[in-house]
Amino acid sequence: MPTIRVLPPAGPPRVLALAQLVNSLGDGAFYVTSALFFTHVVGLAPARVGLGLTLAWAVGSVVGVPLGRLADRRGPRGTAVLLALATSAAVGSFLVVRSFWPFLAAACLYAAAQSGLAAARQALLAGLVAKEERTGVLAHLQSTLNAGLAIGAGMGGLALYSGSRAGYLTVFALDAVSFLVCALVLRRLPAVEPVAAEPTAQGSGGPALGVLRDRPYTLITLLNAVLLLRMPLLSLGIPLWISERTQAPAWLVSALFVLNTLAVAAFQVRAARGVTSLGTAVGAVRRSGVIMLVSCAVTAVSGVAGVPVWAAVAVLVAGAVLYVAGEMLHSAGSWQISFDLAPDGRTGEYQGFFGTGVTVARTAGPLLLTALLVTWGVPGWLLLGGLFAAASYGLGPAVRWAERNRRTEHAATLMRLSSRP
Repeated sequence: MPTIRVLPPAGPPRVLALAQLVNSLGDGAFYVTSALFFTHVVGLAPARVGLGLTLAWAVGSVVGVPLGRLADRRGPRGTAVLLALATSAAVGSFLVVRSFWPFLAAACLYAAAQSGLAAARQALLAGLVAKEERTGVLAHLQSTLNAGLAIGAGMGGLALYSGSRAGYLTVFALDAVSFLVCALVLRRLPAVEPVAAEPTAQGSGGPALGVLRDRPYTLITLLNAVLLLRMPLLSLGIPLWISERTQAPAWLVSALFVLNTLAVAAFQVRAARGVTSLGTAVGAVRRSGVIMLVSCAVTAVSGVAGVPVWAAVAVLVAGAVLYVAGEMLHSAGSWQISFDLAPDGRTGEYQGFFGTGVTVARTAGPLLLTALLVTWGVPGWLLLGGLFAAASYGLGPAVRWAERNRRTEHAATLMRLSSRP
């Protein structure tokens, strides 16, 4: 039996993991305290906080592609460092804002810098890690991310327990510092040379937002956004379901979150081990869709009338175990697909676009999941599971379409180059 590394290989992968760990510690604390910080410390109404964050992440989804393209053209290491510093500045500015418009400006800077940083780091990874090793390294980074989030969430829990203004301010200050340290760690990586624009089958290096002309990749990104509805499902859908539709105790929400983060930290590398090509990636995503369908069906049982508390808890835990298995397979498959189908020299741009699926899921997910799960109940769970399965099976034909397009574009480019005097 091959062994599973706890740490990524030495060199750039390990430095990337350290950068991931540092800022995920701050992010974990941020996630569990931000809602109360913005209402209790900043003094905003909850509705205004929701509106501001929705607008901010909408901005982040728009600027992620041009910032990813900037990483390709100007160099991903320098771009990632600057965006880590910008994220630190955004978090730091939350410490002093006390009204809606400054909050909105800081939130937009935060979302834009985070979206761009994610794309730049993917481009940096693509330039430093061999193609066949990327999915394995990404699995290590995801494990590191979840370990950091779990520890950070514990730190944030101390602030929640104290309930003091000083506690919240300390958490946000630590989050700002974590991105400063992240920038310093990223500077330790070797520089990756910027990539000059290459002529495409359409005869240009591709305009800004040229990825939108790649219809197969756009379809893949949309289908992946459907599968990413699992993200607000864990943070919003299941907590609302437990509180509104089941007899399970409220503390189970926290227990399921801990179960998820620890499972990903422990098993994501193993789950990604067999994903080494587009074919194996499509198979992993397809299996994840089926598992998510079963998870939704199992979880729905907890809301059936007459189910006792102990049975509801057992069913919810079983559904959560299936959920995390589906999550890890989807993550591994989607990483491989998103990298393998990005043209050479445009990794940052394509990763920036692919990352908008996260924003779409976070923006549209709360409304959709509230309607499906809280309003419709058990039928809503079954419909949601059907969406996961349908999207996962739809990725196969979409990936084959993208592969055909790549071969056609490559052949056209070679013919055009060979015809030049």
